[in-house]
Amino acid sequence: MVSPILKWAGGKRQLLDELYDRFPESYEHFHEPFFGGGAMFFDLEPENGTINDTNARLINFYEQVRDRPEELIELLESFDDPESDPDPERRFSESNRKGKEIKNYYYQQRELFNNRPYGDEYDDLEEAALLLYLNRTCYNGLYRENSSGGFNVPIGRYSNPDWVRSEEIRNASRVLENTEIHNRDFEYVLEAAEEGDLVYFDPPYEPMSPTAYFTDYSAEGFGKEDQERLLEVAQELDQMGVNVILSNSGVMYEMYDDSGFYVEVEGATRSINSDGENRDEVDEIIATNIAPERRRRAGQQGLADF
Repeated sequence: MVSPILKWAGGKRQLLDELYDRFPESYEHFHEPFFGGGAMFFDLEPENGTINDTNARLINFYEQVRDRPEELIELLESFDDPESDPDPERRFSESNRKGKEIKNYYYQQRELFNNRPYGDEYDDLEEAALLLYLNRTCYNGLYRENSSGGFNVPIGRYSNPDWVRSEEIRNASRVLENTEIHNRDFEYVLEAAEEGDLVYFDPPYEPMSPTAYFTDYSAEGFGKEDQERLLEVAQELDQMGVNVILSNSGVMYEMYDDSGFYVEVEGATRSINSDGENRDEVDEIIATNIAPERRRRAGQQGLADF
């Protein structure tokens, strides 16, 4: 079992046992089209398969982790404390793109991280290092973008933040070694998956209420039409003989139940919320086309468990 490197909204560590209960007795390749923090992937440690996410900077991060782990660690080790003074040798040492004064190292790094969305030149390795640095030093570990795609989370307050995470990077690099990494729409999986494979979908959630916007973690949302398209893809995979497991918010129960999937409600506690006292348990569903008699037996170990 490998620990995820990033803290990411919607992480499924608290639902892993329930998800594993739906796994088939055996499968060929593992595919995860909405990767995010990759809690299941890193816990499962699949030997091969594909991962995907529409966030280009997130996917670049995992490509650098897979292909250049030692260079990434070395660069992370060169970064300063977020409260320290800006680096006078780097851009944005005095002010940001809007002319606002930059008072510490964190906001300089945040401005450098936003080179890509604002059309400036950027380095793939540095962008990956900055993503991890900001993830470990920003407020509450939140990833949020404005309408232009700029990361805009303020500095957090940590006594001793760990942004290098060398052990996690090396372990993740090993697990990702034989994995294809994509930055495409989730429908890519129709081309990648074959009969006998396993696909796990963990899409941005349909809001449980008008004030619960689980899609506000990137500039591009995931609305009703996307949810309907996802169901169609799940149905097509089912017809192809692919094993499908999907987690979503409770409001999606009827849609999958009416489509013939096995659907059950599970509880999950949200680990990221701007209000630290409002991390309550919310209803989630797990939907699958894997019939109970086809699931691996309770306590059965797969290859990844050895």
